[in-house]
Amino acid sequence: MYTRKQKPIIGISIGDINGISAEVTMKALLDNRIMRLVTPVIYGHGKAMAFYRKQLELEDFNFMQIRSIDEVHHKKINLINVLEESPEVLPGVETQESGKMALAALNQAIEDLKTEKIDGLVTAPLNKNNINSPERPFVGHTEYLTEAFGIEESLMFLVSPDIRVGLVTGHIPISQVASKLTAANIRKKLGLMLSSLENDFGINKPRVAVLGLNPHAGEDGLLGTEETEIIAPVIREFKDKGKLVFGPYPADGFFGMMHQKKFDGVLAMYHDQGLIPFKSMAFDSGVNFTAGLPIIRTSPDHGTAYNIAGKNVADEGSMRAAILQAYDIIKNRSNWESEDEE
Repeated sequence: MYTRKQKPIIGISIGDINGISAEVTMKALLDNRIMRLVTPVIYGHGKAMAFYRKQLELEDFNFMQIRSIDEVHHKKINLINVLEESPEVLPGVETQESGKMALAALNQAIEDLKTEKIDGLVTAPLNKNNINSPERPFVGHTEYLTEAFGIEESLMFLVSPDIRVGLVTGHIPISQVASKLTAANIRKKLGLMLSSLENDFGINKPRVAVLGLNPHAGEDGLLGTEETEIIAPVIREFKDKGKLVFGPYPADGFFGMMHQKKFDGVLAMYHDQGLIPFKSMAFDSGVNFTAGLPIIRTSPDHGTAYNIAGKNVADEGSMRAAILQAYDIIKNRSNWESEDEE
């Protein structure tokens, strides 16, 4: 796919062009550090990017349009048009046309991942409402990519320099969390986290904290029995195998006392239990990583932000971090050494 003297190729699916996806992508790629380390390929449309270059007065942002990944240029920002015609760009407006392009960009990037023509994928934010269809519901990038690569389970893993949080249950209603919280499910997610910390983040003997489901981690059965009947037995299983796994911890006290600093990863039972503290601590630098896939996928930890689209106020920090995190994981998985580091 590439030689040792080439940089890894990272695809960027542009997401919803009426949100801040194009803005944060362009601003992140203007960082010379990224261009020294990776070859970016944007899956989107040249007319949409040209619109934002003018709208945001980012004259220094230049890209080369290529017809396919086979024409990639390692010293340029590459762009592949995923549709023949670009949809009308309407910053801040949800349209079916922008959803169509977001899905086309993602699907083209997936095809190039499957043929190993790109080394990783960064997914810019999209809108689930205008990408959904009755024929193929779209719950989120994590679930979509997991299905696309035929994987039974993956792990939604939010990472930053100071905190890493994985989720046992993801994009499901809160009313369904308890019924989905089985020993088998927790066992699988905990195993994926430990494996990812070792292989993707290069941590030997990682320490993982497991949160409880109920207030005060069930208060010894007074406020719920999931901790004693389901969560704690799984933790004991892993400890018996020599894994450094601890808990279950009450979520409020755990984060309130900043105990996450003592661990390499934290396994939360449901979406908001993990993401509220994560985004409170790392909103501008956090990265959403899908662990357990045969490919590497990261994403900024924010959404489309229609309310500030096209106003040149979006912070590109999370997008930059997502690109750099993808690069780091590529290195950790393959012992990559870039030309810049030799």
